[in-house]
Amino acid sequence: MRASLLPYLYLTLLLFSSFSALSSSPSLSCELQAQFNLNRMYKAGDFVLGGVFEIHLSSVFPELSFTSKQLELTCYRFNIAAFRWAQTMAFAITEINRNPSLLPNVTLGYSLYDTCYSLGVGYRAALSLVSGREQKFKLDESCVGSPPVLGIVGDSSSRHSIAISRILGLYRVPLVSYYATCSCLSDRNQFLSFFRTIPSDAFQVRAMLQIMRRLGWTWVGMLLIDNDYGHNAARSLQSELARSGLACLAYVEVVPMDPNPVELQRIVSVMKTSTARVVIGFAYRGLMVKIMEEVIRQNVTGLQWIASESWTTYTELQTPGFMPYLRGTLGIAVRRGEITGLKDFLLKIHPDNDPDTSRHGNSIVRQFWEHTFQCKFSPLPSEWADDGGGVCTGQEDLGTAETTLLDVSNLRIEYNVYKAVYALAHALHDMLKCMPGRGPFTRHSCARLQTIQPWQLVHYLEKVNFTTSFGDDVSFDENGDPLPIYDVMNWAWLRDGSTQVQNVGVVKKSASGDEELILDEDRIFWSFESTKPPRSVCSESCSPGTRVARRKGEPVCCFDCIACSEGEISNQTDSTECTSCPEDFWSSPQRDHCVLKSVEFLSYHEALGISLTAISLLGTLMCAIVLGIFIYHRDTPMVRANNSELSFLLLLSLKLCFLCSLLFIGRPRLWTCQLRHAIFGISFVLCVSCILVKTMVVLAVFKASKPGGADIMKWFGAMQQRGTVLALTFIQATICTAWLVSASPTPHKNMQYNNDKIVYECDVGSAIGFAVLLGYIGLLALLSFILAFMARNLPDNFNEAKLITFSMLIFCAVWIAFIPAYVSSPGKYADVVEVFAILASSFGLLVALFGPKCYIIILKPERNTKKSIMGRGVTKT
Repeated sequence: MRASLLPYLYLTLLLFSSFSALSSSPSLSCELQAQFNLNRMYKAGDFVLGGVFEIHLSSVFPELSFTSKQLELTCYRFNIAAFRWAQTMAFAITEINRNPSLLPNVTLGYSLYDTCYSLGVGYRAALSLVSGREQKFKLDESCVGSPPVLGIVGDSSSRHSIAISRILGLYRVPLVSYYATCSCLSDRNQFLSFFRTIPSDAFQVRAMLQIMRRLGWTWVGMLLIDNDYGHNAARSLQSELARSGLACLAYVEVVPMDPNPVELQRIVSVMKTSTARVVIGFAYRGLMVKIMEEVIRQNVTGLQWIASESWTTYTELQTPGFMPYLRGTLGIAVRRGEITGLKDFLLKIHPDNDPDTSRHGNSIVRQFWEHTFQCKFSPLPSEWADDGGGVCTGQEDLGTAETTLLDVSNLRIEYNVYKAVYALAHALHDMLKCMPGRGPFTRHSCARLQTIQPWQLVHYLEKVNFTTSFGDDVSFDENGDPLPIYDVMNWAWLRDGSTQVQNVGVVKKSASGDEELILDEDRIFWSFESTKPPRSVCSESCSPGTRVARRKGEPVCCFDCIACSEGEISNQTDSTECTSCPEDFWSSPQRDHCVLKSVEFLSYHEALGISLTAISLLGTLMCAIVLGIFIYHRDTPMVRANNSELSFLLLLSLKLCFLCSLLFIGRPRLWTCQLRHAIFGISFVLCVSCILVKTMVVLAVFKASKPGGADIMKWFGAMQQRGTVLALTFIQATICTAWLVSASPTPHKNMQYNNDKIVYECDVGSAIGFAVLLGYIGLLALLSFILAFMARNLPDNFNEAKLITFSMLIFCAVWIAFIPAYVSSPGKYADVVEVFAILASSFGLLVALFGPKCYIIILKPERNTKKSIMGRGVTKT
């Protein structure tokens, strides 16, 4: 606030003249150079408490001059509310004097001044209180003693309190305000002795934010008056919003103290076009009336108002003309209290009972009496007599007068005045209880009763702690602020057209520092058809499964909602980011929670797994049947001519080939991964080794039938055949063992094929080992195919070499096709390809090698003879 320098200059001159009088006077008295003839109420006491109240709302300021002993001040527009505040202070002091447990044997007095709503008069009043009102006042021989007042209750205006407190702080005179809410007054570096019983605007702002958070309002507009009250409230609100991120301001409009119609029209147009449905009004009562008149002219409806404490209970806005636009208003109001006995005290007000009337003919009480009964005490002013005004007789009955003075149903500011007086009284009481040698001052001294100084009272005022008769705790923090508490009010428009301002909650802060909002939402009257709180948001909340994406260049409350990516979730409303699911989890379709990934492997429970299992068992069964047929017909030429021992071993190896495919079906485990390829490799090597030996035997028999080839069969006897098969199989077993020892296959969770699935497969461990295993099988198969192809035209009627050639052709074709199919197949389908290759090659060998033989043995037994088998080729030989 930029206050005028004139009051400061005047104060300096007055202090200088006062101290000059003290130093130059030959007698032990001090004399003021000039007396401010201010309105006041006075009562003597052992200790006097000062008070400043705006009992009039306008004044004519006297000219600054030291040539006259009297400086006249004329005040107008009597303020009944402020007069009741002053009378509440007088009542509190009277009540304290009657209380034997508080300040016993000590009488309090009061000296109350009317500031007439003028900063200059407020300065004069404060100066008169701290320097003494009388033209002369006696001092002791050392020219020291208790000052005229120990503390002052006031002022109601933040602007006035800021200016007055700066001066009083220099002398550490406590100023306890009952209505100054500016948060700037909490700065102890500037206001050394300022206290208040009303919460600061900073807490009022936090109370509004709690209401907004409870009702879900995140997009609001703000109107503020162009003074310290409005600007400090705006700074507090913007600071709290930036810190908490609870809401955003759609607009902030600064309304001049005396706005012109064009400016009002522009401000209301902004409110009308904004998407914000909630408006916070930090303005004085008269200014709100001007704003609402423009709102009515532009017919701006559908707004939810949040009122600051300055106009929450203002009755002039609660009229039928304003209520269609202001109904449902929620406001922050000063805490209401009960003061027992105040009404009876007010009823006793009378000019004859006023101790100051005889000393000052135009006292405040007489002015109240004249204002209330519209009369004048004699002698009548000429202009009053000319207008036909009456004479005050003193017989008027205050109990029947039409005045709001006696309305004690809504004591709010009065309750703060009451608490301020009691705070000073309790501080003085604690100071007087000080035990010598245990005091808080130098060398543990106490304050002396005869020389108590205001700065000593400040020390005890900082530590005061008591409970009012209404049940509220009163104490001050390190900044002079009280334990804050506000009532939450609601403007209800009743069906009969009347207005009821009802209490729907309370916002308070406990001694522990916790802030609490108690709000009865069921009692709140809403002005909207839905009878529910309006929606006031820049962007609707982002539901779970989405995240907030800020819009560039716009407030944080304006955003877009973007769905989380696959594998990410958000499980809260308005999440700023999506979180990734753990490795074994995936996001749900709604992206609001993680679910276990589906597990994929070739299962016995799916159709494909069941089909492959059935085919595998069918192949095993066919091998068993063929083996049974061969065993049953083991003495027939067909069986004997085909090396029955190798045939039996071949059928057993084919059974193993069919059965090893079952290891590829089912959930991969360590033992199945280790066994599947080992058994597969050994079984097929055993099978192909038997075929290779059979082919070699066929060639050997053919060679032996020629001249000079009789000795060749000694290399292909039964022992040599068995040894060759075992040796070739042992090589494969060695390859498998080395593979398992060096880099054993293990179960592996493969998540590369599908992000939302876990593909269980067997990691081969060593691709080289797997390649060597397959390569060895392929080498034997290729060798068998070459040898069989060479023997395909042998002159037998039933040529075994042709069957081996055909079977090896099928075998090699299957496994050559297997390699690219296996590499390109994802997940479980790689196992399907491998199982299919195993079954196809096994069935190819079984059918090609044993199908024709079984056909002859079972269906053409007449051909199962040695003659038929040897044919002409044998006869010719």
